[in-house]
Amino acid sequence: MMIQRFIELGEGYGDIYELRELITSNQQRFMHGFIFVSTNPQGQDVLSIAAAFKPASEGNFMPIYLCREGIPMDSKRLAIFEQTVSSLGHTPIKMEVKHSSVYADKKFYHSHLISVLRLNHYIPPMQ
Repeated sequence: MMIQRFIELGEGYGDIYELRELITSNQQRFMHGFIFVSTNPQGQDVLSIAAAFKPASEGNFMPIYLCREGIPMDSKRLAIFEQTVSSLGHTPIKMEVKHSSVYADKKFYHSHLISVLRLNHYIPPMQ
């Protein structure tokens, strides 16, 4: 059975550079880049960015790295992510999602996002 799991890198400050490095050093495994748009409790739109990778050659673990809700609209950090994904011939997939504060626990937020990605056929179904 394949395990699909979010791995949070942070909130999109310095960790955006780590995400860029993960994408460029694992180009052969990179599947999709995502931009999740949500509205925080203060009514501001905030962005999360994520990158989904194919499972490693051994094992059934599919990582989805996430920088959660710390990226303002039209920021340099967003441009870095979009440029990295575009350099591999992909277009980041933009989706509106609920803010993580709506969920009692981050596990439920991650499960919701995985379900949305599966339903839209961006990641494989549960096997």
